[in-house]
Amino acid sequence: MNKKVLVIGSLDTKEEEFLYVKNILENNNLSVLLMNTGIYESTIQGDITSADVAKAGGVFLHDLRNKNDRGTAIATMTKGVGSIVPKLISEGKISGIFGMGGTAGTTVASEAMRKAPVGFPKILVSTVASGNTRPYVGNKDITMMYSVVDIAGINGLSVQILKNAANALSGMIQGSDKGPKVDSKPMIAATMFGVTTPCVTKTREILEAKGYDVLVFHATGTGGDAMETLVQDGLIEGVVDITTTELADNLVGGIFQTGDSRLESAAINGIPQVVSVGALDMVNFGPPETVPSQFKGRTFYQHNPTTTLMRTTVEENEKLGRMLAEKLNKAHEKTVILFPKGGVSLLDTEGQPFEGKAQREALYTSIKENLNPNIPFKEVEEDINDATFSELIAKELLKLV
Repeated sequence: MNKKVLVIGSLDTKEEEFLYVKNILENNNLSVLLMNTGIYESTIQGDITSADVAKAGGVFLHDLRNKNDRGTAIATMTKGVGSIVPKLISEGKISGIFGMGGTAGTTVASEAMRKAPVGFPKILVSTVASGNTRPYVGNKDITMMYSVVDIAGINGLSVQILKNAANALSGMIQGSDKGPKVDSKPMIAATMFGVTTPCVTKTREILEAKGYDVLVFHATGTGGDAMETLVQDGLIEGVVDITTTELADNLVGGIFQTGDSRLESAAINGIPQVVSVGALDMVNFGPPETVPSQFKGRTFYQHNPTTTLMRTTVEENEKLGRMLAEKLNKAHEKTVILFPKGGVSLLDTEGQPFEGKAQREALYTSIKENLNPNIPFKEVEEDINDATFSELIAKELLKLV
């Protein structure tokens, strides 16, 4: 069966560039579905016309043209693409997505790509790919390629970039059924930071020995959100949310903030989970000069040249305990909380820079006072990276799954 690629773009402004990509894909024996997201007249209408996209976005195309407002047009076409693409995927009509553009084209195409599942081939050539790509990539495996020059015409440089992108996507699609086969095992999600690595590594080894694949997510905001997305998509059998540090960044204003669903997906969807308080002793900032002035006088630790850690206070730990408990209270069953009273990270143990008995006690008390009494809350005297704590985490999760 000839595999199809959805090519998304504004044919009223970039017809030449998209036809060039279309030609490469077709030369690679791939058929193309061309989706037109431009709102004005173009020589080629596309297989999915701009009128189709606008209608899916809730507005008639002639109304968009009459209003002549770029912001409204982009919002409408983005919504329309987001509505059409999931249906194309569910019906098996496409096997990959290609997009390119500036901020507008990137916004529209990335919406389509975020609707595709992880593992689905997708490439986005963008003028903003060298900057902050989180708004476009979100929690999905979108490959963004920097266009270097603006996507405005075919020239000696742009053709090389577009050719590489089109050929790369062709390889993804055509190679999807190649390569060594890997046994499919039930997947467990785990969250980790450098300061909780010993705990997560030991837990992972135990669970893998029991026949599970353990997916480890770096708790840097996007990592936690990515895990929540996979849980929502039904791909995860259980969660060991050992490193809940992102809540501290959400509360205080660090650089590793997450969305509102953090720590809620497993609870709401009834996925077995064991939760702990890893790295809630710290808030993350960039280099020292980027730390907001209101935190002057706080306790800091220079983790590396680009990451400055700030110790959370007693008051902040009280709030964190309440936040964590309230999120987990949405669980009706299959949830256990484990608290390591000897320290919540490598930095929060005796003699280390963030050692804080008062802070840990505030966190512990707040969780206990706000947690639904039907949710098991177990404590140990050891610190989070003690091997016995990892063994307890694995034991509790295995009972739940």
